Amino acid sequence: MKRCDWSESNPLETKYHDEEWGVPVHDDRLLFEILVLEGMQSGLSWATILAKRSGYQEAVDNFDAAQIATYGEDKIQALLQDERVVRNKLKVNAIISNAKAFLKIQEEHGSFDTYIWSFVQHEPIINNWQKVEDVPAVTPIAEDMSKSLKKQGFKFVGPTTCYAFMQAVGMVNDHLVDCFRYHEVQK
Repeated sequence: MKRCDWSESNPLETKYHDEEWGVPVHDDRLLFEILVLEGMQSGLSWATILAKRSGYQEAVDNFDAAQIATYGEDKIQALLQDERVVRNKLKVNAIISNAKAFLKIQEEHGSFDTYIWSFVQHEPIINNWQKVEDVPAVTPIAEDMSKSLKKQGFKFVGPTTCYAFMQAVGMVNDHLVDCFRYHEVQK
């Protein structure tokens, strides 16, 4: 089976590639989880974040934005001591501010899904990349998304993070055309 090259460096990335990456996501909780995890990756490898994913789920109430939005100083300090997560104060604080911004968007748009998928007119963009070098790190849509999310109060949502998020949640299909998942995620 042919896979996208990046997915074959370790079993966690292979499983993620084969089961999740590029599949359109419309569940608000999962969209929030992936957006937060993509932000936590900043300066780190995706393999590191995948290895910590279950720890994050346990440490931050399974990415329940309403619960996270209530976190105070005691919880922040606990997270900064928790080896299951990236113990960076800016990133820990970003999870909380992102939860608050997420809830605000849900209130204004009815769902985060409605808001975030509007950047691609609610339809995945199907790309036709032949090799990994062809896949962009940033696109104009990701830049627009980043600006909008930052305006809403989100942190760690630069254009590169936004594009990685778009790839992860299937807003774009960036599987290489010869990858076995290229056609599968379009179904």
